Amino acid sequence: MIENNLIYNSYYKWWKNIDKFIFSLILSLFFLGLFFSLVSTSLIASDKLNTNSYYFFIKHSAFVLLGFLVLLFLSFVESKNLINLSLLLFLIFFTSLLLVPFIGVEVKGSKRWMDLGGPFPRYQPIELLKPFFIILVSSALSFNKEKNLYLNYFLSSLILIPIILLLILQPDIGQTMLIILTWLAIIFVSGVNLIIFFTFIILFGSTLLYLVIFVPKFEYIKNRLLSFLDASSGNSYQSEKASEAIINGGFFGQGIGEGTLNSKIPEAHTDYIVSVISEEFGVLIVIFIMLIYLILCFQVIKKIGNENDVKIKLILIGSISLILLQTFIHIGVNIRILPTTGMTLPFLSYGGSSIISTAILSGIILNFTKRRVK
Repeated sequence: MIENNLIYNSYYKWWKNIDKFIFSLILSLFFLGLFFSLVSTSLIASDKLNTNSYYFFIKHSAFVLLGFLVLLFLSFVESKNLINLSLLLFLIFFTSLLLVPFIGVEVKGSKRWMDLGGPFPRYQPIELLKPFFIILVSSALSFNKEKNLYLNYFLSSLILIPIILLLILQPDIGQTMLIILTWLAIIFVSGVNLIIFFTFIILFGSTLLYLVIFVPKFEYIKNRLLSFLDASSGNSYQSEKASEAIINGGFFGQGIGEGTLNSKIPEAHTDYIVSVISEEFGVLIVIFIMLIYLILCFQVIKKIGNENDVKIKLILIGSISLILLQTFIHIGVNIRILPTTGMTLPFLSYGGSSIISTAILSGIILNFTKRRVK
């Protein structure tokens, strides 16, 4: 009886203090992802895998369920315990990222995955590392800030650089850009001198540009950029088909199951999910989804404005920046204002690593936006 009362009191305290509006927005996005997975991926499974037409939906549902449990756990624990746990998990997933060049699984010319075999699914270490990277960088920047400001910037760059080097080895320029931009967002909010800030931008930008232009390993990135700049080159098939799908869908879409993009582009349900949704349901639905993202961002930023703890401010700005940057890159690729990057859409795209990563970020956001009783 006593244990039941303790569990009930803990749950009641969590429910009482959690930001229910942010929680509902996060749940809405996850449920939209499930819905579009159900209606948009059954054709892939039946045609390509010759199996149960709900194959992708069942896997997507399993990952969302696991992600929801992770979200609840991370939003439930005490903030201090979450930060300590995050440092441990950062070390675990960084070690996993470190092992990718040696024992990772190569897919389409890049080693980005780890496969532990048995009951453990294949996963992408960088996806699981990103949320804890934000917490570690934020902790470094907020440590004794008044006395060691420039030392903190140096420490945060020491966290960033090994991850970038490991991503470049895979190679994965898309995730490299995302990590750098998220780090710059946190650095900017921390109150960095603008000269130092723009020096960082020029340094990282010129380094990536050099790699893409002069290093043979990144020839495919160079080809993507050239095909993006010159549509007549014939090397932008996927982007063209995605744009055609959006145009064909119009404002109201062609109807559930009437889209053809899934059968024309591999991995359309991950990298081009916005185009898939637009083709079948119309641009108006996509605009509605984007509004949910913007409202979520606005609500988190409101919480940041009322927060006094510098570390929590930086963690929240890093978390919501990562979600928004990834969303912007994904949509930009789909509407051809950015070159192809292979970036998933948070909450909606199919993919276990992406779903769990988004769930971790959501749990962190819910934890640090809770009402804290002094």
